[in-house]
Amino acid sequence: MKHMTQDPNPNKKPAEAMSYSSSGVDIDKADSVKAKILSALESTLDSRTMGVGSFGSLFHFAGYKDPVLVSSCDGVGTKLKIAALMDRHTTVGRDIVNHCVNDILCSGAMPLFFMDYIASAHLDQSQIADIVTGLADACLENGIALIGGETAEMPGIYVQGVYDLVGFVVGVVERSDVLDGSRIAEGDVLVGVASSGLHTNGYSLARKVFNIDNDPSQLEKWIPELGRTLGDALLEPHRPYHRLLQPWLQSMHGLAHITGGGFEGNVQRVLPDGVYARIDRSAWDTPVLFKMIKETGNVDAEEMYRVFNMGIGIVAIASKETATDLVDAIPDACIIGTISRQTGAERVILI
Repeated sequence: MKHMTQDPNPNKKPAEAMSYSSSGVDIDKADSVKAKILSALESTLDSRTMGVGSFGSLFHFAGYKDPVLVSSCDGVGTKLKIAALMDRHTTVGRDIVNHCVNDILCSGAMPLFFMDYIASAHLDQSQIADIVTGLADACLENGIALIGGETAEMPGIYVQGVYDLVGFVVGVVERSDVLDGSRIAEGDVLVGVASSGLHTNGYSLARKVFNIDNDPSQLEKWIPELGRTLGDALLEPHRPYHRLLQPWLQSMHGLAHITGGGFEGNVQRVLPDGVYARIDRSAWDTPVLFKMIKETGNVDAEEMYRVFNMGIGIVAIASKETATDLVDAIPDACIIGTISRQTGAERVILI
């Protein structure tokens, strides 16, 4: 006779059945969010987009003689924390599109299509809808197709209420029109075009300077010198430049997007051997927001120019004649420096 073991706890409830949803990932909600995303991105599509929503998005590439594809990937960074604290998310969608498009513009490329990656602990349908609205609006403004992306729900990796936003862009330029800086020469002139604010760099320092993490109410403070709240100024979207500068690209010798690393870190990336850039910081008026950061945080001037764009979002390098025409055509552009023959180790000097 088989020995039977008696259950020591006959009143014990049966174990609860586990599911993906009980672990924190809701597939049904994810499918609903993706359906709304597809609806938003349809407004950006044109005849070149052959299929969106399958395992891969199809884009018909034609019309170029000797094309070179130019790609870029970047994230919004800790500006996302400002957006989360203010519960305003359309601006960061615009940020990442414009940032990526400006990057490939520096090679002379026009954008073709864009993809995004949004990750969070739990999907917030309203939040995702706002982000994608910003993405789609910026893609329409830039004449670029938003053809897909990934929305990831990752509990245990992300903290509730926090998300990450990354963008990927692909553009094209004829090989003969690639801007690689090789034509930059002694006597060329640097033209700076105004930024719209901090763009997407330096937010960790800005948050610390204004004590935002400890006191988010600072974001609602009205700043008379800015004519708006501090939060509104910090969330101002990254400015796009490709439609503005497109007519001038074939006349330019180089372009530098002023992002993390400031002038020194970005202008030198396009300079050929044998020359250096001399930039005159008195050539433009530093916007109030940057002055506030410097004074409030007692930030050294050199550190400010290393971290922030200081009011210049992109720098074009061209002949004196082209530079003069560019400044005449663009109201918020100005000549900020010159290219000289290199005599030592100098690459970018700010005076």
